[in-house]
Amino acid sequence: MADLEQAPSVPEVQKKEADPVILEINQRIEEAFDIFDHEQNKTVDVREVGTVIRSLGCYPTQSELNDMIQEIEEEEPTGFILYDKFQPMMARVLIEGRYKPVSEEQLLKAFKVLDKDKKSYLTPEQLKEYMTTEGEAFQQEEIEEMLQASVDPEKKTINYHEFVTLILGEENQPG
Repeated sequence: MADLEQAPSVPEVQKKEADPVILEINQRIEEAFDIFDHEQNKTVDVREVGTVIRSLGCYPTQSELNDMIQEIEEEEPTGFILYDKFQPMMARVLIEGRYKPVSEEQLLKAFKVLDKDKKSYLTPEQLKEYMTTEGEAFQQEEIEEMLQASVDPEKKTINYHEFVTLILGEENQPG
């Protein structure tokens, strides 16, 4: 019995084994944050927090992003987020595996639902309408950016199979 009492507990063993993972996560967070810390003062413009989070492979909705910002923003908003507040929140998000990107299969399935005529493409007008009237509305700038990247200049349509490949390829690029 004495030997069992001296053995480390399961959480202690897991903590020791997790340390390299935690260190790697913290390093990724710091590197991503530093890219947008233009003043090198451990702050990031609140408008760039979403980009920092997405560069870490997390894709919250705008509403979820607003909640995250509200959690880490100073009581008197300054327009900047402090690294010391961002890091613990982001570490928790990464450890919990929250806000994972959707799969290619899920994206294609969504586009196929929108493609009522089964043509394998949408018109820019259709996509713009869906992006502004269904679900969480996109901002005009986001819509224009998506249309620029997705519309075939000759056919003036959006082949969503190619578009899904394009956006998933961008998400899988090193941050």
